This record gives sequence, structure tokens and C-alpha cells, in this order.
Amino acid sequence: MTRRTIVALLAVVAATGLWLDAAGSKPLNPFKAPPLFALGSGQSAGGAHCAAAPR
Repeated sequence: MTRRTIVALLAVVAATGLWLDAAGSKPLNPFKAPPLFALGSGQSAGGAHCAAAPR
């Protein structure tokens, strides 16, 4: 197998995986989604390493 064949095969596998993930997930609800940027909203960060800062 040549490099081009291997890269093409890996690209097909990656695209198939992304397609299966998108096909199996529920559509997003924009009304329940958190704000993209919560600058000055008073909401604290959550779910990231920067959210674990000491008080």
C-alpha cells in the first residue's frame, strides 16, 4: 500500500466517524445553550481547568 492509499483510507474512516457522530446526536437547542461569550454577565466559568481557581 502506498502512502496516498493509506491517507485516503484514513480520511474516509475519519469522515465516516464524523458522519456517524453527527447522525446519532440530537439537534442543538439554541434556547438552552449557554452563551457563547458571557462577558460581564456575572456567570461563572464551569467545566474547564480555569474554573477550578482558588477563591
